[in-house]
Amino acid sequence: MIVQTWKMSWAAVCANKLRTFLTMLGIIIGVSALIVLVSIADGATTSVSDQISAMGSNYLTVQISDDKENPLRLEELSQLFEDDAIEAAAPFGNTSVTAKSGYTSESMRITGTTGSYFDIMDLELSYGRTIKQTDVENNSCVLIISSDTAIEFFGRADAVGESLSLNGRPFLVVGVLSEDNSSLTSGQSLMQSSSDDSETTTVTLEGYIPYSAFIRISDSALDITRFYASSSDEESMDEAENAMEQIMLGRFGQDEDAFSIQNQSEIMEAMISVNDTMSLMLGGIAAISLLVGGIGIMNIMLVSVTERTREIGIRKAIGASRGSIMMQFLMEALLVSMMGCLIGIAASFGILKIAGKVMGDSMNFQMDMQVMWISVGFSLLIGLIFGLYPANKAARKKPIDALRFSG
Repeated sequence: MIVQTWKMSWAAVCANKLRTFLTMLGIIIGVSALIVLVSIADGATTSVSDQISAMGSNYLTVQISDDKENPLRLEELSQLFEDDAIEAAAPFGNTSVTAKSGYTSESMRITGTTGSYFDIMDLELSYGRTIKQTDVENNSCVLIISSDTAIEFFGRADAVGESLSLNGRPFLVVGVLSEDNSSLTSGQSLMQSSSDDSETTTVTLEGYIPYSAFIRISDSALDITRFYASSSDEESMDEAENAMEQIMLGRFGQDEDAFSIQNQSEIMEAMISVNDTMSLMLGGIAAISLLVGGIGIMNIMLVSVTERTREIGIRKAIGASRGSIMMQFLMEALLVSMMGCLIGIAASFGILKIAGKVMGDSMNFQMDMQVMWISVGFSLLIGLIFGLYPANKAARKKPIDALRFSG
């Protein structure tokens, strides 16, 4: 019985291929929009989240906006944070300088800090060492550079022992960051033209020097207006933030407006919240397309019922039950809906593949299997809901009236 009903439904669907395809088009567009939009939103948010995660999620960013005429100095920073909840603190200052080595001269972004900064930001070195405490105490002109900077100035990544002039001051390169560590604070992107081809590549030129040496390069760096602090682990971030707030309130006369504290873990939580909101919003927009497709199915099924009134009358006259008539038209609606869903899933897969190739390594788009199954379930529901009324209308026709129908 079911097999026979399915065969009759399939024959009816295939009888007018163009009309069937146009009816499915609403479902195809709706399913494709739902899967593609949600997958792209997930891919974009995952990319941003990965970048934030690469910077670490167990540190605090403290910005001083009003020092109350009692500025925070380098020698005070290490003594100020002796709370057990705060593992390390590092000052931060940056500026642009003119870097020169041999005949190569470029603008370069320099960050003044201490050795703790590399631990807080989880920066790894491929060669050499980080900034030592003795470098800070002795105002040593030592420099840690990025891998791109080393290749740009010296033609190789292992540039330890080389000398680089910053605003006319010679600095000894003592360390080179690994290639995986991009600029986590603020980098200077320079567009370098390749001599081998016409393509343009972006090179980030950056370096890190002791904060004491940074003061001598930048006149505005004597007072610390920004620094980073870390907790022992991610679970104690709230405790570290509370401890930091109390210390800073004591330092600046209980004035909450004198400083601001940004918790990196809160940024991660905000990103997750944004991702969920974006997915729901985009999914809701795409669901509207599916509803429009469902209305199209109902419309064409009502037309089909009218066109096949005499067929319904003949079937009823030879003994077809109301249930079998209803089942046939309902199955036709489900066939149209599910075929549209399958084509929509295939189209989504192709669109995401193309988008992935266009974006390259900067962003990864993958079909969200959960969203795909939601699309299948939603399409099934659309077929049932919007096919039920036409099927019921067909089943309720009286044989004598249906046979008298002249069209």
